[in-house]
Amino acid sequence: MTTAVIVDIVRTASGKGKPGGALSGVHPVDLLARTIAGLVERNDLDPALLDDVIAGCVGQVGDQALNIGRSAVLRALFPESVPATSIDRQCGSSQQAAHFAAQGVMAGAYDIAIACGVESMSRVPMGSSVAAGGNPFGPLAERYPDGLPHQGIGAELIAARWKLTREDLDAFSARSHERAAAFGSEGAFADEIVPVTLPDGSVHTVDETVRASTTAEGLAGLRSAFHDEAYAAQFPEIGWHITPGNSSPLTDGASAALIMSEERATALGLTPRARFHTFAVTGSDPITMLDGVIPATHQALKRSGLSIEDIDTYEVNEAFAPVPLAWAREFNADQTKLNPRGGAIALGHPLGGSGTRILATMLHHLEATGGRYGLQTMCEGGGMANATIIERL
Repeated sequence: MTTAVIVDIVRTASGKGKPGGALSGVHPVDLLARTIAGLVERNDLDPALLDDVIAGCVGQVGDQALNIGRSAVLRALFPESVPATSIDRQCGSSQQAAHFAAQGVMAGAYDIAIACGVESMSRVPMGSSVAAGGNPFGPLAERYPDGLPHQGIGAELIAARWKLTREDLDAFSARSHERAAAFGSEGAFADEIVPVTLPDGSVHTVDETVRASTTAEGLAGLRSAFHDEAYAAQFPEIGWHITPGNSSPLTDGASAALIMSEERATALGLTPRARFHTFAVTGSDPITMLDGVIPATHQALKRSGLSIEDIDTYEVNEAFAPVPLAWAREFNADQTKLNPRGGAIALGHPLGGSGTRILATMLHHLEATGGRYGLQTMCEGGGMANATIIERL
């Protein structure tokens, strides 16, 4: 089977996903277009060679409607012959885009593809698709008569069922900011960041969501974000520990990976940086919703023939602090290897753009430390998760 490799991977620096955030004045089509154009330019690649562009995006409405992947391709001034599609696997959308691109290469359907993702949460707020009308969960009432709670309740349930205290969550969250701030101050993110020129002419290159001054003591003063009497009666085990401080912030951002066959990379004089080793995707309980990272990781490790001890770094998306902490307990994982440069609580979670963002940070960390294998997993709305293992070359 053809080997699928990552030749390069980039992301924008994060912007706060609210009006006035650093990237809020940039249309998401422009944000993604600048990211994929920057990726192609820094590899001196003729974009006409691209077989496909696969873009992850969750809020496919408003400014992000009508196949934002194709709009970004055209806005980037790629040839009109370059196709694109947009996919939604919730928070794992661009990780799934990377799976589809790599699997296309391995199957011989593609020689070269871009997997990418974008989310402008300042311009297309969470829930915009539902606000546009309709009841997407109505037909599920027969199977789930008590309804499907939102992700905040899922995070509370994970904290309760894995006996994670508020102190556990806040300490982990403060550490995320500490790690991200330390690596950012050392310039460790510079090689993975594509500069974005803002409407005022300034250039955005530094993650706006990282707060170097964050402490566990400071986070302890924040109130529960999701306390609800109806859910309290339905789930009496919940301790109401989830706050804005131990959750990922609303974020704007984009990311992209250049994926091709190893043979094609060699022919073009490009150096593969990693190969795709193993893929997994699984469904999980849509009520707890966010613990799918555990079965997805079990599946990936089983398929790969590797153990958790063989993995040099692991990225478990910090949608909420209980997710990576529960995962770490399940696998008895070394937490020094867990999100070693900080995770989404600090670096942000631009939904559809997060999968390839995390992949970028993970690959750069493997290269900086000489590690061989990296594992990435993302919890996803509706009770799903992707897991990916890459091998640095």
